[in-house]
Amino acid sequence: MQQRCASLSALFAASFGSQAAPKRRAAYTRIGTLIVILLICGVPSLAMAQDATAPDSGDTAWMLTSTALVLFMTIPGLALFYGGLVRVQNVLSVLMQCFALTGLITIVWIICGYSLAFNTAGMEAGKITLTSFVGGLGTMFLKGVGVDSLYGTIPETVFITFQLTFAIITPALIAGAFAERMKFSAMLIFSILWSIIVYAPLCHMAWSGDGSLFGDIIGALDFAGGNVVHINAGIAALVAAILVGKRIGYGTSAMPPHSLTLTVVGASMLWVGWFGFNAGSAVAADGAAGMAMLVTQISTATAAVAWMFVEWGKHGKPSALGIVTGAVAGLVAITPASGSVGPIGALAIGLVSGVVCFWGATSLKSKLGYDDSLDAFGVHGIGGIVGALLTGVFTAKVLGGAGVDGVEINIGMQVWKQFLSIVVTIAWSGILSFIILKIVDATVGLRVEEDDERQGLDLSQHNERGYNLS
Repeated sequence: MQQRCASLSALFAASFGSQAAPKRRAAYTRIGTLIVILLICGVPSLAMAQDATAPDSGDTAWMLTSTALVLFMTIPGLALFYGGLVRVQNVLSVLMQCFALTGLITIVWIICGYSLAFNTAGMEAGKITLTSFVGGLGTMFLKGVGVDSLYGTIPETVFITFQLTFAIITPALIAGAFAERMKFSAMLIFSILWSIIVYAPLCHMAWSGDGSLFGDIIGALDFAGGNVVHINAGIAALVAAILVGKRIGYGTSAMPPHSLTLTVVGASMLWVGWFGFNAGSAVAADGAAGMAMLVTQISTATAAVAWMFVEWGKHGKPSALGIVTGAVAGLVAITPASGSVGPIGALAIGLVSGVVCFWGATSLKSKLGYDDSLDAFGVHGIGGIVGALLTGVFTAKVLGGAGVDGVEINIGMQVWKQFLSIVVTIAWSGILSFIILKIVDATVGLRVEEDDERQGLDLSQHNERGYNLS
């Protein structure tokens, strides 16, 4: 570079001719050298300034990958995980529910869901208003979103699709609670209303930035959806399981999963896809994404092993169903913490969630007597609560966490903030889910007829069979 500058400046000086006075020639030489240096050294900086509004290619590539991974969690991951757990006459109905919701919620998200969740018009930092709870409708049908629209360092279109995959999987999780007995039409109506009335506002409360209830006013941490996805879905699942009622024969006859092979395959897909769920929530290809990926792996592995050993000690043998359910519990619990805890916190969260969710899916369910078919509340509701509370503990820098904005936290105060956000989520999801389910029951009815339930939903709801029973 120095040689280029010297050569160019010499040429510049020579261009004034041999007749120029030495002093004048020397001055021109200095000016020429300065201009050349500024042009050569300044152009790259100028180019960078001009590209400041362009998306970051690395961040964009990672978010495109994360989006695909999270969609992969629902279809085929959750579909196979749930599909293997039901009885053979209902497997197709579960797959159908997951697939139909993927299409239906996409349409709802584009029409109004994204706007209700992320429109920030009127929001002010530290001030509670209506916009602290729900966004406006200014971006319905993605009004104003174009090819050049940005969200941080990525195209807004990528962010919209990434968040859409969260909106898809959340009502699909709820379906595990009422599997094998709810009408397909009722499930669709409930999911549409629930996505608009319950999910989108909670998403806004947590992730819409300054002025949001959870993230700004309360100060709770929810990196990737402990409240928004798991506690929200878990509480709605519990309400649905109670209102729809128990399956025919529940508690008096065995209802074993028809294919644990499918369940293990589905759980494996969930594990892999969850890296997009958690590490993708950094919305960048950076150190935060890397740490989120690491702690997700640690928590999941620890919870799977913890569940396995607890079950082994209690029942004498470890089961494939147990270890994969434990893995999902660890995935759920680390979700809110994945952006702020370190490896020590991940180990603790995985251990506690594996043990507590085992209790929730077995002892608690048996004691209270509700029929949560596929343990949506026992794993997602309880695991989400465990993870949200422990986020307030292990975010502390003294325990290997990142703190909040790099600053050490008061553990007691942060746990209190986490607790408040949990209470709001439980009340919001529980009350509104109850109302929506009652409305659906009064219009189309929630539950299939007894003969249809005995026959199986594959035939009674879809006139098809998932398996040949002959």
